[in-house]
Amino acid sequence: MTPTLDTDRLFGTVQYIDGSWRASTSGETRELIDPATGDVIVTVDEASPADATAAVAAARAAFDGGEWPATPMAERTALLARIADLLERDKEELSLIETLDTGKTLPESRIDIDDVVSVFRYYAQLATVSPDRVVDVGNPAVISRVVHEPIGVCVLIAPWNYPLLQMSWKVAPALAAGCTMVLKPSEVTPLSTIAFVRLVEEAGAPAGVVNLVQGSGATLGSALTDTGDVDFISFTGGLATGRIILETAAKHVTKVAVELGGKNPHIVFADAVATAEGMDASVDQVLTGVFLHSGQVCSAGTRLIVEESVADEFVAELVTRAEAIRMGPGLDDASETGPLVSTAQREKIEKYVELGKSEGATLLTGGTRPSDPALADGSFFLPTVFDHCSREMRIVQEETFGPILTVERFTTDDEALRLGNDTEYGLAAGVRTADPARAERMVRGLRHGTVWLNDFGYYTAAAEWGGFKKSGNGRELGPTGLSEYQETKHIWNNTTSPKAGWFGAS
Repeated sequence: MTPTLDTDRLFGTVQYIDGSWRASTSGETRELIDPATGDVIVTVDEASPADATAAVAAARAAFDGGEWPATPMAERTALLARIADLLERDKEELSLIETLDTGKTLPESRIDIDDVVSVFRYYAQLATVSPDRVVDVGNPAVISRVVHEPIGVCVLIAPWNYPLLQMSWKVAPALAAGCTMVLKPSEVTPLSTIAFVRLVEEAGAPAGVVNLVQGSGATLGSALTDTGDVDFISFTGGLATGRIILETAAKHVTKVAVELGGKNPHIVFADAVATAEGMDASVDQVLTGVFLHSGQVCSAGTRLIVEESVADEFVAELVTRAEAIRMGPGLDDASETGPLVSTAQREKIEKYVELGKSEGATLLTGGTRPSDPALADGSFFLPTVFDHCSREMRIVQEETFGPILTVERFTTDDEALRLGNDTEYGLAAGVRTADPARAERMVRGLRHGTVWLNDFGYYTAAAEWGGFKKSGNGRELGPTGLSEYQETKHIWNNTTSPKAGWFGAS
């Protein structure tokens, strides 16, 4: 445990319900482990289903009987701005928490917090622009308006890899829309969300508007999703859990938006690497796209699809650079990438490596834990590259969520496009080419929610994020990310109050 983190102040009591911090009614606790060292960061209590039910009830009461949904937009956006200011004030502390909890490097965590701030500032600005409109129905006596109102009580479930960033994508538009909510961070990495809710309280959010329960989905899931008191569920996580949530919510006809990961292609054409500069930039982008945060990124470019004529040279350079990645604890300034989030996640990756070998893929580098004894206590795993892969292999089909790159080869544009779309997912893709016409054909032909052209991994709060196919439905960020938290209502006002005249007088 680092002496610069006041765990008693931040994490002494971690359930926040109806404006107060409460101990769990379950008596259960969970040790949260620093994945870089194996040490316990802190022990937190775990909510019970009764706690989750109480949190939903508090959000329901705050929406149905509270003032927040009708609070003037200027006051709602002011709250978002105050939250952004507090996030900036506590950036270093939040970054430290995120690194200890997830294992990512401290520079990555700082970027994450900056992005969280930008999300709150974006929605504070966007919400001031009303999407309401007046419809001309051809009758001057009729005022026909389309208005947007908060959808209601929202359950917001975030993943363990980008805990606070992913939660901010949900909380900021929900607050801007006038919703009330229950936050459920991953039980593996909840600490930054707990600290964040303390800032939301400090910023002045009314009681019951933002509630927090910490615990496993297996324990809390039913209380949060199998209820008619919830109007909207936003979930980011795995496909299997997403399906369960969709099936459960369907019983209540609850609106759901899910982002369920991806198996993302990064397509490299020969013309992109025809120069030394092009080769350098392309290798660098592919390397970063797959090995940043040890591959624990839903949009990681885990499938390299490279033109056959340059494949050997490109992959050889990629392997050389992968072997030079400096791996270490996230708090070490020399580290370029950190550990996997847990020993369980590392065991999952090790099984995929063995599977890849058995399927006939050629292991070029990695595939093991690092030999450095200084890293022995953490959940580290070396950057791994498999060559000569095919679509029949499970390591090419399934989301491994770790530092594994598979290499496929193509000879024609049509083949590259076919391979890029040959996945049940559709979250993100990358294309590298120097030919503008080819670039446009590829980016328009790829069935993925985000396509990067001669770049990889970037996003902006102002542009929608989400997937095609089994990567999910709905969108976060951008104007659509706000509309997910709104209901659309048509108001027809006939100012003359005429008779309908359909039926004759009695």
